[in-house]
Amino acid sequence: MLKESQIKIAGNDDGQKVVQFLKRIAQWMKDNDINQWRYLLSGGDDEEILHAVKKMETYIVLNGDEVIATFTISEDQSEWDHHIFGVDFARDSLYLHRLAISPELIGTGVGSELLDWIHQHISTDKSFLKLDCVSDNRKLNKFYIDNGFEYLGETDHHSKYQKKL
Repeated sequence: MLKESQIKIAGNDDGQKVVQFLKRIAQWMKDNDINQWRYLLSGGDDEEILHAVKKMETYIVLNGDEVIATFTISEDQSEWDHHIFGVDFARDSLYLHRLAISPELIGTGVGSELLDWIHQHISTDKSFLKLDCVSDNRKLNKFYIDNGFEYLGETDHHSKYQKKL
């Protein structure tokens, strides 16, 4: 599926597209009783999302002109990362945030393809890719385990994962 798509770093002019895409995904999750990202619907994280775009940490996946997925990769821990993982004194990790795929593509393998793409194309001297997700989303937790991530435990109702880079 990704062979027909373009993956690129989001430019400043893509910032609102990313925000709107994530809000569409958040609404879909709410409509499907998935307890994740509801804060995005009320503007929570808009500034953080736009800041990540400006820092060139956010990627978009395009099929033609349509955004079909997005994700953010940061070398720096956010306040949230500190809360979930603790302070990364070794500074040996990248942090994956807001991996989102169009609902129509869920179950097609696009998510796994994106994780493979990240592993193959993100150049870094870091040792690990870390992420978190709500702990009661069994399907998403299984997805990360099935894609080679190691479960590190739970903090504040969020499962913590890492994968060797």
